[in-house]
Amino acid sequence: MQSYTVREWDKLAFGNGDGQIPQHFADRFAALAQRSPFAGKGGGGVLEHGRHSLRARGVVGILATSGCSLEILPKIDVAPGETTDRQNAAIRKRLIHMLGIALSLKIDLGSITDLAWQRETLLEILIRIFCDKLTEAVRKGMPRRYIEQEDELRTLRGRLDVVRQFTRNAVNPSRLACRFDDLSEDIALNRIMKASVAHLSRTSGSSANQQRLRELAFVYADIAEVPPAALRWDDVVIDRTNRRWQDLLGMARLFLQGQYQTTTDGAGQGTALLFEMNTLFEEYVGRWVLQAVAGTDFDVSLQGGRLFCLAAETTGRGLFQTKPDILIRRAGVVTHVIDTKWKRISSQIDDPKQGVSQSDVYQMMAYAQLYRAPRLTLLYPHHSRLGGEESVHARHKITGLEATIETASIDVAIGKNMIERLRGLLNIDDRAFPGREMYKLI
Repeated sequence: MQSYTVREWDKLAFGNGDGQIPQHFADRFAALAQRSPFAGKGGGGVLEHGRHSLRARGVVGILATSGCSLEILPKIDVAPGETTDRQNAAIRKRLIHMLGIALSLKIDLGSITDLAWQRETLLEILIRIFCDKLTEAVRKGMPRRYIEQEDELRTLRGRLDVVRQFTRNAVNPSRLACRFDDLSEDIALNRIMKASVAHLSRTSGSSANQQRLRELAFVYADIAEVPPAALRWDDVVIDRTNRRWQDLLGMARLFLQGQYQTTTDGAGQGTALLFEMNTLFEEYVGRWVLQAVAGTDFDVSLQGGRLFCLAAETTGRGLFQTKPDILIRRAGVVTHVIDTKWKRISSQIDDPKQGVSQSDVYQMMAYAQLYRAPRLTLLYPHHSRLGGEESVHARHKITGLEATIETASIDVAIGKNMIERLRGLLNIDDRAFPGREMYKLI
């Protein structure tokens, strides 16, 4: 399978040269991208299909169609001075780390060699991780549950179904209508795993992954084959006896349901696993903030609040509901509102407003008014042009309110010490808000 890689907001020119894409492949990717819910009204929310090039937008992941795949990677500053292959490898590793945090999945990245990170696409790496985890799990034994069965037997097993015995078996009393529990591997969890293996077998273009998937398909040969749309996800119960399957269930949901977004061509000729970076960044930061305040007297709400900006004059019905990305409370009082934005801001030297949009400022002003928060933060990904390290870059008083809006950045290229870094970033002191009580998230 021919594969191509582009970073968000960059272009792939049409052509057959190095760093180019044949137009007939580009047409296929654009057609598949237009069926995504991220495509928007104009159909260009994932890819801009120009006359001379494809341009990626703020959605990352994989588009795969017959004979080719397109990998879209996020714009993360990693490994300056390294080759493009090494930079892409580092970005894949950071993106999968972000997915693991956002989806609460424990993903071991150390088992994959540096060469594999460079040569394999994001999709193939995710498939490999899933296969390795599933192989390890089935070696320890497939999960089983007692399932109620009905059968006509010569001897009584379980309990007798009296109604069925005196209707269906009335003319054949040698057969007993039995109802009994049987310990079985043909359960919802295993059916989901089998469906995942089958789906990935049709998707993967890696010979090594295909071999892994064939071995797993043999293991699940006796499990009923159920179409993904008919799988009974609600029947799966994760408890202490099958806890090791929790991450596998999450990955299967990612492949089959698309917790962020999955698109499959109706003709079976294309598939996409896509993630909107703004949503992924928000969830990633939110999960880390939850851990950063754990054990303190602060509470965190993700996508909480939900206060209305307006109320209808006649009915009092709320209009224009708000959902701040992150609310931090102390004793029930909102002390901090954080809104994440996956976009590159400028340094104050280049632009006093740092490229912050006016609509974002208005939104934060509304939050300040509704939630009475003394501190509001617009949090962006850090990049090299901001200079130095991640920090709070600017603070501004809101006219007429005892509140401050600040712009800050967090470096997602660095995966270590996120809790400590966020605690340092979220600390405020009484100099920042004269007359306000000091609090620290440590």
